[in-house]
Amino acid sequence: MSKIGKAAAVVSGGILLSRVLGFARTSIIASLLGIGREADIYHAAFFIPDLLFYLMAAGFLSITFIPILSKRIAEEDERAAWAAFAAILRVIAPLMVVITLASMIWTEPLLRFAFDKLYTLFSGGAAGSLVGPELVRLTRIVLPAQFFFMVGSLFMGVQYTQGRFALPALAPIVYNASIIVGGLVGLLINTDGAATPEGFLWGALFGAVLGNFALQGYGARRAGLRWVRPTAGDTAVREYAVLALPLMLGQSIAVLDEQFVRIFGQQVEGGIGGLGYARALNMLPVGLVAQAAGIASYPTLARLAAEKKLGEMRAVLNQTLMTAVFLGGFAAAAVGAVAIPAVRVAFQRGSFEPADTVLTASFLGLYALSIPFWAGHQLLGRGFYAQRRMWVPVTVGTVTTVLAVFIYRQLGSSMGVAGIAAASSASIALYSILLGALWLREGENAGVLVTSVARSLALSAVTMWVGLQVVGSFSPLEDQGIGTSLVALTVGGLTVLTLFIGLAWLFKFPELQRLLARKAATPVVEEGSD
Repeated sequence: MSKIGKAAAVVSGGILLSRVLGFARTSIIASLLGIGREADIYHAAFFIPDLLFYLMAAGFLSITFIPILSKRIAEEDERAAWAAFAAILRVIAPLMVVITLASMIWTEPLLRFAFDKLYTLFSGGAAGSLVGPELVRLTRIVLPAQFFFMVGSLFMGVQYTQGRFALPALAPIVYNASIIVGGLVGLLINTDGAATPEGFLWGALFGAVLGNFALQGYGARRAGLRWVRPTAGDTAVREYAVLALPLMLGQSIAVLDEQFVRIFGQQVEGGIGGLGYARALNMLPVGLVAQAAGIASYPTLARLAAEKKLGEMRAVLNQTLMTAVFLGGFAAAAVGAVAIPAVRVAFQRGSFEPADTVLTASFLGLYALSIPFWAGHQLLGRGFYAQRRMWVPVTVGTVTTVLAVFIYRQLGSSMGVAGIAAASSASIALYSILLGALWLREGENAGVLVTSVARSLALSAVTMWVGLQVVGSFSPLEDQGIGTSLVALTVGGLTVLTLFIGLAWLFKFPELQRLLARKAATPVVEEGSD
């Protein structure tokens, strides 16, 4: 198995455990909060913290930091790498503290501006009058977590650069487990026995401190990190600013998509909650396929770029991309086909009612269409990031975001809340396609990549349609018991799996052959690209 394959296996394993816990977390939240006021408030409470995380490019810290470390390590100067770490940490940690404090002061006006419709939905009666203060209080609980996420991302970058993926893979596992424990503890200590979002949010804060900060600090230390005082002439902060500034100024639809869902989903009571549950379920295969491939491949891409082996880097990325889109196509077909029984088995208990299942499943079926395109932009973006060409994906992402506002408004107006899920998939697809067009302009063998992607998407469409017919035979889908839904879920999933693999085998898809061989084919280096 190739180095990227081994890394992807470790990352995929960690993401799988994390997504399983994430699924359990979402299932527990859905059963306790249902779809309605409490669910909407819970999801809205993450708006400012997540936005702060994105605006500070915290989610891109590894992407901006790994090339800086990789360059110094490639020059066999580990001490300089640790000095770069210290220099960057001394700038971003105090800055994050100041911005977090400012966000806590301005929480109320920011929330009222973003969620004016949510305030209106719950404006009547005593319960409605408490929405504003409750949302502000809950947001302030989870806001400090962003400091620990940001510093923890630097610790993860150190480990990734050294080829260590195990402890970073544990971070989301600890985070999700902490949210579950926090919610259950909150339910137990609540005197009236009613479920509220508060315990889950305290769990999120604790999970960020433990999993993303403390554990990753320990992992970075094991990877060799030492505190080395930077010299006066150290260029690390300037390099970081050059790489990170485009990401701070230009916000991609990939990172703002969840915020758009929250803002545009406040059309009706339960819109934010229902969309949030469906999106969380859809992100399970996205994490396993798209994010795992992106995280595992990036250190290798950054190293090849640092060594000026651009042709080899493009070949590695193209091959990884073809495999990821192939797997993403299968995941999209499976999720789209079994959406209704999957949501019923996952969520329909407690406060989550049958009508909520049908609504959430309609969102999930539309979200599923985006899975192959998540794989596309996760890898294509990293191809540019590895070359320190941050402005390319950032510019494309910013343009796509502007267009996405129009897409969300139009589809939300014409299709209702379901249009928000459709707009999310359309926007992610547009971002991936535009990035792909720019990537293909710069290299050879574009036809091979385009043919592979088109073939995988066509296979996905065919198998999804067949799967829908099979699942649809278990009627009535809208009012099934859990037992029938389990059968429909199993039969539908196996149908998609068998047909997808069978057709790929029959038509000799090279992506399937590489997966079955458990190793990548020898990359073809593009002539002249060095």
